[in-house]
Amino acid sequence: MSIDVNNESGTEVDEQAILDIARYALARMRIHPLSELSVIVVDADAMEQLHIQWMDLPGPTDVMSFPMDELRPPSKDDDEPPQGLLGDIVLCPEVAERQGKEADTQHSMDEELQLLTVHGVLHLLGYDHEEPDEKAEMFGLQAAIVDGWRAEKGLTGPSPAPTVS
Repeated sequence: MSIDVNNESGTEVDEQAILDIARYALARMRIHPLSELSVIVVDADAMEQLHIQWMDLPGPTDVMSFPMDELRPPSKDDDEPPQGLLGDIVLCPEVAERQGKEADTQHSMDEELQLLTVHGVLHLLGYDHEEPDEKAEMFGLQAAIVDGWRAEKGLTGPSPAPTVS
């Protein structure tokens, strides 16, 4: 996987963890190993501008995804997953920090950014949470990926509960 993480936010974040969990999520979803992903970390002002421009909604949000080649996880029958450009995930650590503190299972900004990275990957792969059944599928998959990554890393304690809006 070619994954670039660019922190333009001015906030110190665990870029390696973002890279690692993105790679884990893409591997778990059986995305071609030569596919490309970009993760950009921005401040609240930049995120608010994107949120207004693309969603016509006020204020900054936690994560936005901008798909490119609209890759999807291969079906079990596929021999070779498709290769391409997944797109961009944009994260906002200021919103992530607030959400981590407000969550039922309070957690750090970096833990929230890890959750949001997986959430963004799933959006790039066509998952959504508008309808209750879609939400159940996406958030279940998100939790399984985050839990699997945390277990592989030997991280203890409860994994972050979904706080994505």
